[in-house]
Amino acid sequence: MSPEVLSYPQTIGEESLTSLAGVDLTVGQSISATESVNHLPNFSGIVGQSIILRQVLQLVEMVAPSDSTVLLLGETGTGKELIARAIHEHSKRHKQSFVTLNCAAIPSSLFESELFGHERGAFTGAHMQRAGRLELADGGTLFLDEVGDLPLELQPKLLRTIQERTYERLGSARTKNVNVRLVAATNCDLDQMVDEKQFREDLYYRLNVFPIRIPPLRERREDIPLLVQHFTQKYARRMGKQIDMIPESTIKKLQRWSWPGNVRELENLIERSVILSCNRMLSVSLPEKMNSAIDAAAVVSNFEEQKRIIEILRETKGRIAGPNGVAFRLGVKRTTLLDRMKRHGIDAREIRKSVAPESQVGYV
Repeated sequence: MSPEVLSYPQTIGEESLTSLAGVDLTVGQSISATESVNHLPNFSGIVGQSIILRQVLQLVEMVAPSDSTVLLLGETGTGKELIARAIHEHSKRHKQSFVTLNCAAIPSSLFESELFGHERGAFTGAHMQRAGRLELADGGTLFLDEVGDLPLELQPKLLRTIQERTYERLGSARTKNVNVRLVAATNCDLDQMVDEKQFREDLYYRLNVFPIRIPPLRERREDIPLLVQHFTQKYARRMGKQIDMIPESTIKKLQRWSWPGNVRELENLIERSVILSCNRMLSVSLPEKMNSAIDAAAVVSNFEEQKRIIEILRETKGRIAGPNGVAFRLGVKRTTLLDRMKRHGIDAREIRKSVAPESQVGYV
């Protein structure tokens, strides 16, 4: 069983690693963290300009006007819920409810009640009647996230609902009609789960009407500069901080990262970096090994050292060597200082520009 997935080329040319999504960077420059981030036209909240992302959104525009079931396939953190919302917002149901249900977050014993609702007294603790997610989504869109974790014993009931557009609340014999558009998402290999009898084949085919694969961040690295800019603005504004600059060296470092957690991992990193940044330049610290955990104490120590070097560079107007240079004032060799600056992503040319006249705001 190997159904076709609506997808796109899965490789990125080398040139894309230096094309910063429309942000013009040259050696020694930084992008401004205060410039407006242009979201893709008609897709609120989705940030990026890569061809691979645009191809996904073309599929969204094609399928949204229909009522066909969509299955979103992709790794954790790729933004499947954002794509599901985009499908809803571009559909004829956009004025109705968009209701989500994370199948992995609901205990099996409560899942039937959560999806279909229940009557008073249907089970111990059911003190009042309650509508399920299906009823709440009537007329709109129901997004089933992590559908691969849907309890096996409830899959026939969901299948019947999809086929007949009817259901019963838990504890009720009354059949209710429902009119919902279903969008499902998973990071599991449903094809393999069907082979292993962990997922019903008939339900799989009902869900797999229009499958779309969401690319991992490592396949659209050219979107990273805009994402970093977007998240920096978001969290700096939320925390009342002023962060104006994102060093080019930081962008390049982030583009080389493997991002196993995808956009969600990048967002978490930028949020942490905004918290720890002590000046108007975004300071990002990544572990040296791709799969190693980030040591909180080491991160704080690195940021303190980075802050100290930047402060002295500003005081000396970027002078590294000499009797009044940074190396002398820190009591280290020039080569040692340069190694530390490289590790922290500090460029003396950027610091010199940052103490230049106001006309050069936006670069350091």
